[in-house]
Amino acid sequence: MAARKLFLGIDVSTTGAKALLIDAEGAVVVSASTALVVSTPRPLWSEQDPHDWWEGTVASIRRALAEADATGADVCAVGLTGQMHGLTLLDQENRVLRPAILWNDQRTGEECREITERFGFERLLALTGNKALTGFTAPKILWVRKHEPEVYARVAHILLPKDYVRFRMTAGYAVDKADGAGMLLFDLKRRTWAPELLDALEIPTAWLPTPYEGPEITGEVTAEAAAITGLRVGTPVVAGGGDQAAGAVGAGAVAPGIVSLALGTSGVVFATTAEPYIEPEGRLHSFCHSVPGMWHLMGVMLSAAGSLRWYRDTLAPGIAYDDVVAPAAAVPVGAEGLLFLPYLTGERTPHPDPLARGAFVGLTVRHTQAHMTRAVLEGVAFGLRDSMELIRSAGPIAQVRVAGGGARSALWRQILADVLNVELVTVNTTEGAAYGAALLAGVGAGQWASVAESCTATVRPVERTAPNAVNVPVYERAYAQYRALYPALKPVFHAIGEAEA
Repeated sequence: MAARKLFLGIDVSTTGAKALLIDAEGAVVVSASTALVVSTPRPLWSEQDPHDWWEGTVASIRRALAEADATGADVCAVGLTGQMHGLTLLDQENRVLRPAILWNDQRTGEECREITERFGFERLLALTGNKALTGFTAPKILWVRKHEPEVYARVAHILLPKDYVRFRMTAGYAVDKADGAGMLLFDLKRRTWAPELLDALEIPTAWLPTPYEGPEITGEVTAEAAAITGLRVGTPVVAGGGDQAAGAVGAGAVAPGIVSLALGTSGVVFATTAEPYIEPEGRLHSFCHSVPGMWHLMGVMLSAAGSLRWYRDTLAPGIAYDDVVAPAAAVPVGAEGLLFLPYLTGERTPHPDPLARGAFVGLTVRHTQAHMTRAVLEGVAFGLRDSMELIRSAGPIAQVRVAGGGARSALWRQILADVLNVELVTVNTTEGAAYGAALLAGVGAGQWASVAESCTATVRPVERTAPNAVNVPVYERAYAQYRALYPALKPVFHAIGEAEA
């Protein structure tokens, strides 16, 4: 029997390792995922064992091949994506030195201040496109140097989460330029490492992986990895992209004017740009795209659908999400004056503050659980609007494509359309970053001539949600009230944080 033509996308997210197979037309053949566990050894800390990423990836690949009734010979190329910013340290013998410090870890406030003082805010912003934030990789490196010198003394290689899986698959050290730009060590305009910044922070360039454009081939599956995963020896592995850049590819957001809104655990507003654009105050992230020669802007809120998950698990444990959300549809727009601040794990955009906290504001005896539910949905929408307002200042928006688990809720999509005052579009692809990684693999293998061509061939709009003209002005007033909450509560948040410390 002749070999099939399949492309494998691997997504090493915070919650699971996914293996996705698509065919030569872009149709999803099978998706398999293995759950991952996050450790929080101290308040504000977030870590994972890199070995779990590899073991989860192996399990998912083997299951995907089995369920697709496919062999390694059917897979033409592999693309990688995953959670960004996580610090993975290896020694000279490629042994993992400590648990990886993840993107949502908030321990590095002091190191962010140190980076800014050493290099200068304006100079750092102009070079990297970003201010120093706790989520990024560079301050994590400095934290290990300061607090775990015995670990730091043995460092030989620094990798991001998906690139540790790449190393186990190919025995090579590589990173895509989108993910590399998220380490706060990249020259944004030159799309490579920034020697002057590395020198200032005393981080050896030799520790860092080689950067590649998203569809470029970075290595091949080794005999050892093939024996474990079931893939064919020599299968090309392309660079892929950080989860947000690859997710944008999966949603077809690869041209200026098309904005991707990802409503997952975190919430991300993502806009492609033809040139590097730096928000004057550094309130937006500016990174390279997985599309060669393109860049993107990104606003991030740390607890989007994660806010609803916390709310359900805390106040309605064991109840299906649909059953939790449904009563909120009968609550008036604006939840009758009840507001929710979704800063449950700190915040990034537009308030880069690890000490920010969540809050319900305006509670009265007339408010029911349905009001609280609606307030959570609206509060997350307001948080995403903060990012959308900044992105609008960078250029016109032609279309917003929404994806992620939260986007499955018709009520939440309508609230978002009303709060943002823009039409939302869902697309036929629902596998997000893993699908984008598989498309990048297809481009690298020559199935499509470019990333744009792969998206045109495979990604199509499905459902549109237009803003309700009656609701828009109501949300304008509520959004103004929401915007006033963080400045008013910040002193209290910081006092609580200092007391906890």
